[in-house]
Amino acid sequence: MIIFNDVNQLKASQSLCPLKMATGFPCPSCGITKSIVSFYQGNLIESFQYHILGPIVVVFCLFIIPLLIFEILSKRNFLNNILYNRKLAYALAIFLIIYHSIRLYLFIHSNSIDEILKQSIWK
Repeated sequence: MIIFNDVNQLKASQSLCPLKMATGFPCPSCGITKSIVSFYQGNLIESFQYHILGPIVVVFCLFIIPLLIFEILSKRNFLNNILYNRKLAYALAIFLIIYHSIRLYLFIHSNSIDEILKQSIWK
């Protein structure tokens, strides 16, 4: 994983996503790692440009991990209602479908078929 992006490796490196390598099209989670690295480096705008959920994942982890440790140590189950909420899962799934549809639309309209193929293994 790239922690220090001194030589701008983040933008230049090839994605290791199997779907992107096979088709040239990004999957719903493509860009999360680059988004988290950008967030870690303090570049919030670039982080949101890679993936809107990158900074949210970092903040969620920073918030939820201590709570989970506290829950385990205190032997209480107060996070079950939040983490295993069916309505929340459906809302997140609908959000991801809409977000990824918009990303694919913008990706297709901003890249030619040759540019898309260059991002796959079929260069």
